[in-house]
Amino acid sequence: MLVTQQKILRRFWYATVRIDALQAGPQAFTLLGEALVLFLDAQGNPAALQDRCCHRTARLSRGWVVDGQVVCGYHGWVYDRSGRCVSIPQAPDRAIPASACTRAFHCVARYGYAWVALEEPLRPIPDFVEDVDLAYRRIFQFYETWKTSPLRLMENSFDNAHFSYVHRANFGQFGQPRPSKYEIRATDWGFEAETIVPINNPPISHRITGTTEPETERHLFNRWYLPFIRRFGCEYPSGRHHIIYNCATPIDDGSMQLVQWLYRNDREEDCSTEELIAWDAGIVREDREILETTDPDAAIDTSRRVEVHMESDKPGLMMRHQLMALLTEHGEVEAHR
Repeated sequence: MLVTQQKILRRFWYATVRIDALQAGPQAFTLLGEALVLFLDAQGNPAALQDRCCHRTARLSRGWVVDGQVVCGYHGWVYDRSGRCVSIPQAPDRAIPASACTRAFHCVARYGYAWVALEEPLRPIPDFVEDVDLAYRRIFQFYETWKTSPLRLMENSFDNAHFSYVHRANFGQFGQPRPSKYEIRATDWGFEAETIVPINNPPISHRITGTTEPETERHLFNRWYLPFIRRFGCEYPSGRHHIIYNCATPIDDGSMQLVQWLYRNDREEDCSTEELIAWDAGIVREDREILETTDPDAAIDTSRRVEVHMESDKPGLMMRHQLMALLTEHGEVEAHR
């Protein structure tokens, strides 16, 4: 699926830049092929504009912020969060024409990131219930650009069949390639998928899983939120919860940004932040290396370009069917590839 051709995808929220990164000044970001500049307004809230000064088209991200307004680094024109030019230093006594503006986009702060929707959002940003539960600690893990599509990342997130191969060096059981079956329940925002997966538990993961047994299992209660957000809900027999949220933010047709949050119901002394980041970094690296070898143009309508599927692919197939239904509902089915 070429994401920049699906106009409906512009009507969803995506995590873009860390709020703390915006403290240093305006930041450039590309979302669905749209060049953006993000900055903090006078109230400390994130704002997103088209990264283009209306004067001579210079990138506003090359400028700076004064009193919550972004200043173009070329001639000093100043823009507020609505995209309206509020100052032209070369003509201080003249009225600023209404056409002196750049496009503004929906932008809010949530979970430590600036979230952007390019057009009126169809759905709110999903609630990460663990974020307000005092039993959990939140750990920012990854903010990386991958040369793959968000659909590939989402499919991989629910694919138990790759564990024995891609992750055979850590938790995957190479001698047990048959994947556990999911129980899948459709929802208004995507689906839920539940299963129990046996895994290896080498010494390096003992503090992750909370047990020293050579093998253990994961009780997975995962969720997919249209179009490219997922919850990896993992509970170990020890009672440890390892809950990951991903936002696969589409940059363009061949790349995406992976944003990953981790929630744990233990303490720093039980398993340190550094250990948890390092553990998941190894797994994420293995996924990235294989996904970047795949074709980012993942087909939605499998009747038009067939990919071979197995019993274990049911979550991915449901994902494709629901995306296909979304495109059909909004008249984009002919451009779905």
